[in-house]
Amino acid sequence: MSSHSHSPAADGHDHGHDESKFQIYVQIAMLLAVITGVEIVAVYLPFAKWIIVTTLIVLSTVKFMYVIFYFMHLRWDKPFCTILFFIGLVIAGATAWALIALFQAEASLPLPT
Repeated sequence: MSSHSHSPAADGHDHGHDESKFQIYVQIAMLLAVITGVEIVAVYLPFAKWIIVTTLIVLSTVKFMYVIFYFMHLRWDKPFCTILFFIGLVIAGATAWALIALFQAEASLPLPT
């Protein structure tokens, strides 16, 4: 009789690895929830506006990086895919910046007659 061993290589799935990824996802989700709570509280703190805005930008950037690297699986993708993602992100950011600069409030005023 042949013995059927149930090893990760036998069925092609590493269930321990899936479970550890699940734990990572849960931990990151909790961290993102805590960061979101800190952002909400930070809005109501009596600090200078520039400190609050800087804090919110930093916290949002941290949340963005966690989401793209773990929930969008860039951490486990090939580096080429990550590079393509960031190239698209830079192009989108530059386009948004150019449109904001192009259509500022004074640029949209009618010309004097």
